[in-house]
Amino acid sequence: MKNPFRGWLLGLLLLVGWCSPLLAVASGSGSGGEAINLTGTGFGITALILFVFAYALVIGEEHIHMRKSKPVIVAAGVIWVLVALAYGSVGAQDKVTAILDHNLLEYAQLMLFLLAAMTFINTLDERNMFAALRSWLVSKGFSLYWIFWITGVLAFFISPVADNLTTALLMAAVLVAVAADKPKFVAMGCINIVVAANAGGAWSPFGDITTLMVWQAGLVKFGEFFALFVPSVLNWLVPALIMSFFIEKGKPAAMNDLVEIKRGGFVVLVLFIATIATAVIFHNSLHLPPVLGMMTGLGVLKVYGWYLKVSDHDSGNDTEEESVGRFDIFNQLQRAEWDTLMFFYGVILCVGGLGAFGYLAMVSELLYTDMGATWANVMIGLLSAVVDNIPVMFAVTTMNPDMSHGQWLLVTLTAGVGGSLLSIGSAAGVALMGQARGVYTFGSHLKWTWAVALGYIVSIWAHLWINAALM
Repeated sequence: MKNPFRGWLLGLLLLVGWCSPLLAVASGSGSGGEAINLTGTGFGITALILFVFAYALVIGEEHIHMRKSKPVIVAAGVIWVLVALAYGSVGAQDKVTAILDHNLLEYAQLMLFLLAAMTFINTLDERNMFAALRSWLVSKGFSLYWIFWITGVLAFFISPVADNLTTALLMAAVLVAVAADKPKFVAMGCINIVVAANAGGAWSPFGDITTLMVWQAGLVKFGEFFALFVPSVLNWLVPALIMSFFIEKGKPAAMNDLVEIKRGGFVVLVLFIATIATAVIFHNSLHLPPVLGMMTGLGVLKVYGWYLKVSDHDSGNDTEEESVGRFDIFNQLQRAEWDTLMFFYGVILCVGGLGAFGYLAMVSELLYTDMGATWANVMIGLLSAVVDNIPVMFAVTTMNPDMSHGQWLLVTLTAGVGGSLLSIGSAAGVALMGQARGVYTFGSHLKWTWAVALGYIVSIWAHLWINAALM
């Protein structure tokens, strides 16, 4: 079958991208990395269309079987070529490097921070910490009702540390293990987990990429995220209470498949918590980027990994192949979600390129000036249900609209929990559709979107009321 897009993008680049560069109107002659308004040029229009096309391929990842990082990385490169050509056409070529360097620095800090966190999570997984928790829950023989609530509570309180995606996968594994023969319960349980994980991630800098962006940008301090705790609880609790009245009765058979935690598992957990504390201290007390604290903690983890390898080998507890080789810290680095990390690169560079053309300033004017900050931030949350919240939040932080501290907390909340409205709105939802394939689907989630939306409304209302002094 002939690809309907074949030749379209190339033709657009050749025919439109070279047209009317002199339509550009400078928004200011500032220095350094200040963007110029080039939205009306063929270069700018081409870049926007290219980004939409690339992101359409990202959304269709499950159907076309192309990893999401591939189209956005290619688009990022082409968009910045267009930026360079557009700026060169108006004699502002010197500004391109400054703008690009700023975006690369944003990505480098985010990427290294996440790489350190992912390595800790992978090491905890390799030491059987998560498997032990899962086996303990499965072995207790809880009723379906209590499994629903336990997995929700754990998802809410684990995601602020372990991130919402890892937490959702862990809790969904419990559901599938104990109730594989009850698809309706598994579907409802997955919805509950997605909402709980996203809500739990909204009140912690480590719970979601969006909160991490806001924290690293210095827009919200570490302790100030806790002001979102009650709104986040309500965001999950409202739909959970509604769905709990429709849970199947019964008690699945208990299982006795207990998993033993490997040597050093709890030490790695303590090191992870200490690393988070180090990142916070570096940022709050020394005014250093949080990524420096995370990478320092990663170095300590590497040293501890060396100690485990040497001590295990010397004691003869196990063969090197069975006990030591698998703990090699570089094996855990290799297991990082590289597709996700490369996707962040593509998204940040694409959105940064559109910002260089002036599109983000245009959107900021439309949303935060014409609509007002509160309604704009509510709309940001709704948008994140359709478009991944990462590019949405990066666009907001890049626009950096002039709004109160309470409004920055509001957009942090809405961008974090808005993705729960649809199964495709968050990484947790997409991952669980794959883990519980054919059971937890877009349609099964959509049946309860009204309840999730009610929680979304209540959480916003709670924030506006509880944190009114900050608005």
